[in-house]
Amino acid sequence: MAGAGTGTRIVGLGAVTGYGWGVEALWQGLLSGKSAATLHPGYGPARDEQAWIALVPDGGDPADGGHRYIRAVRAAVREAVADARKRGWQPGGTVGLVHAIVLGDVRDWRDFYTVDGGRRPARGYLTLLPSTPIATLMREFGFHGPSMNVSAACSSGNVAVLTADLWLAAGMADDVVVVTSDLSCTPEMVEHFVGLGAAVTDADPLTACRPFQQGSRGFVFGEASAAMILSRTGGHAYARVLGGAMTNDAHHVVSIEPGHAHVLDCARTALARAGAGPDEVGYLNAHGTGTAQCDAAERDLVSTVLGDRPWLHAIKPLTGHSQGAAAGVEIAVAALVNERGLVPAPPVVAPAHPRLLDGVRPFEGGLTLKSAIGMGGNNSALVLGPA
Repeated sequence: MAGAGTGTRIVGLGAVTGYGWGVEALWQGLLSGKSAATLHPGYGPARDEQAWIALVPDGGDPADGGHRYIRAVRAAVREAVADARKRGWQPGGTVGLVHAIVLGDVRDWRDFYTVDGGRRPARGYLTLLPSTPIATLMREFGFHGPSMNVSAACSSGNVAVLTADLWLAAGMADDVVVVTSDLSCTPEMVEHFVGLGAAVTDADPLTACRPFQQGSRGFVFGEASAAMILSRTGGHAYARVLGGAMTNDAHHVVSIEPGHAHVLDCARTALARAGAGPDEVGYLNAHGTGTAQCDAAERDLVSTVLGDRPWLHAIKPLTGHSQGAAAGVEIAVAALVNERGLVPAPPVVAPAHPRLLDGVRPFEGGLTLKSAIGMGGNNSALVLGPA
């Protein structure tokens, strides 16, 4: 049996999403079966259209900064640390931090150029640097282990967890804070992804984004910051990270290699490193963007690697696609599923893959394979098991 008694343990969770501030807001939102996305003005080429977007609502500590981005990053980490402590975790001597980031604080950069004319006092300029969120968090908690940003497009959340797992296995850290953040749903960003044919803004999310279902048009944008505490020692665990892998298609800056060879190889390697067979996988927690290319790749994965056995679910119709933070949110949800015994799948609205879950269902056990497929050919997979 896969990794019995081994593996990195997820012992604390924090989240800020379109559903609100906190893990419970995320969980209750998912259980409702209603998307976090709502209509927002100021989108479209002329900025005169409304768009379905799952924006993070205003909130957080104003003392953390003027933008929701840094507030969300710090709030998610604080919640994860507090949660881990409640579950019996005590930081070891060396605590590291990995931040999955793609674009950083897009709104702050926009203001820097368009409002401030590229000039700010030093303190205001330093908020733009990608090292600043890490530095402020390490100082706040007194952590002195390794710290860095990682970026692999929409695979970034998986990659951050894989990096943390490597640090723990190598003895470089006793514990690692992983935080995945993306609050980049500006009109400029959204417009370009709509132009690429990947994002949809003009339809209800459950209608537009239908992973593994007929008639899907793509994804609805979302924002999020999700954090977790990874440890190999103390604390009551939600779930364990048993293994993982990364590959690259080396094919195109956007498109998935049509033969899917490296998507499939990534999943096989992740299972091998977890010491798991395909028949032990009970669920595919899919990347599930609802695009034609992603659906084709993950259908192939389910059929070729997993023998069409596991249940499928993808939460992007509910949370929106939060780009660099998406896999982090989905890993956090997988951890909650293992503890709470429910799979918060969105409702099926069209003819679908026969193994696609329709709405909230009891968790039947087994391993979870978490796939992520990022632009630039960045494939990743994690194998998650029970605590």
